[in-house]
Amino acid sequence: MGSSSSAYAPRTIHLDVEGKVQKVMFSRHCSPCDIKELLCSSSNIPRNTAIMLVDREGAIISIDPTMPSNSRSSLYKVIPLSTGQLGEKEDMFQNVLSQVAEQFSRAFRINELKTEVTNRLAMLEKRVELEGLKVVEIEKCKNDLKKLRDEMTSRGSRVNCPCKYNFPDDGKKMTPRRDVPSYPKYTLSQETIEALKKPTFDVWHWEHNEMLSCLEYMYHDLGLVKEFNMNPITLKRWLLSIQENYRSNPFHNFRHCFCVSQMMYGMIHLCNLQEKLTQTDMGILMTAAVCHDLDHPGYNNTYQINARTELAVRYNDISPLENHHCAVAFQILTQPECNIFGNVDSEVFKQIRQAIITLVLATDMARHGEILDSFKQKVDNFDFTNEEHVTCLKMVLIKCCDISNEVRPTEVAEPWVDCLLEEYFMQSDREKSEGLPVAPFMDRDKVTKPTAQIGFIKFVLIPMFETVMKLFPQIEEIMVQPLRDSRDHYEELKQIDDAMTEAQKKKTENMSLGGKKK
Repeated sequence: MGSSSSAYAPRTIHLDVEGKVQKVMFSRHCSPCDIKELLCSSSNIPRNTAIMLVDREGAIISIDPTMPSNSRSSLYKVIPLSTGQLGEKEDMFQNVLSQVAEQFSRAFRINELKTEVTNRLAMLEKRVELEGLKVVEIEKCKNDLKKLRDEMTSRGSRVNCPCKYNFPDDGKKMTPRRDVPSYPKYTLSQETIEALKKPTFDVWHWEHNEMLSCLEYMYHDLGLVKEFNMNPITLKRWLLSIQENYRSNPFHNFRHCFCVSQMMYGMIHLCNLQEKLTQTDMGILMTAAVCHDLDHPGYNNTYQINARTELAVRYNDISPLENHHCAVAFQILTQPECNIFGNVDSEVFKQIRQAIITLVLATDMARHGEILDSFKQKVDNFDFTNEEHVTCLKMVLIKCCDISNEVRPTEVAEPWVDCLLEEYFMQSDREKSEGLPVAPFMDRDKVTKPTAQIGFIKFVLIPMFETVMKLFPQIEEIMVQPLRDSRDHYEELKQIDDAMTEAQKKKTENMSLGGKKK
């Protein structure tokens, strides 16, 4: 521990009072009157006697806290003044006393010191209070960080899928991840505008901002901005928020969202749907396509259910991903600045909401057979005035758009196969590490690009598009025929792969036989 400053230590003076040595101690806070009382403390000096303090040579000493210290061998003398001497010495004494009083007042400034100390104490108390609040905030931040780290750690475990949104148990609404900046407006050329209406559109040549501008154009071109009285700025903010809430997965990302939406826009034009369906139906089809895979975590429903993730538990193993996509979509729409349907009548919005949910849930491939069979039963006698028929058609349309990559030219479609296989392999590797079942078509040790595509094209894509072709014959040349060509392409690749595998097998066998003969 440190010691106090010498400025606060008491002063000691040795005095010669009538031949008796007296030791006087005083602190820095004593007044001139106190000094006088001390000097007059000898019983030989009457209380009212004037005194003087002199050194051995007789020089008058000013009573000053900084006066030099002395010892018993070097005393200051206290001389009482008689009545006769008072007249002569009074002026000198009063002058010395005034100097002493002034020096003490200037040196100690007791009242000023008290005020200063009080003010400083108040400031310190306020600072301590503020610092205390900061400490509380810091501790709160530390606790929040700890919870976040724990949450991120737990998400890496089997029972949690790394989804961007965790739905709070207290029912509070989610909010978009962050405020998103504006994006530049691109002026689309006439060539681009025409290309957007066709399945041949090359989706790989566009940056995110350009894709956003294309989507914005589609909403304007289809008359949806006017139909739903959308604020164009709100449409921009909504599209930006949509983009922000797609993850950077190999396949299920914002570019895939754009592909599905662009294919829907193309089918609307190719099948003349604006003449057969309502504007509200157009808005439902486009918005469902834009939102259909929001916040996809990159692991499919089979993984969610087998790993008992938060989403699977929340949605009771019933289309957990598709339910999540819907929830995120409508959470974004709860933000007034992003609500493109904010000016729509509440009853109409309920219908729009229910229809979008129905379409997004229809993209669960586990329901593929059920939905296609229902459509097959209606297609031969399809009635565009029948609400049930129209709903079934819209479900099939979004399913077609969702898995339509093979409708596109080979150079556009084939990179998507690589992306999908990469995502599949990520999942199967994780399933192996966690001891979960692995689907053969996702196992990197068993699947090839041709084997992955042939069965899917032959048994899923072609039957569905050929069924739609019964209602819209115009899609055969531009959509169904490319699927047949793609099937033939992958069958040729498989034959080449099989031939190479067989040749390698024979070579290995011959080498083995040659080794045995030796």
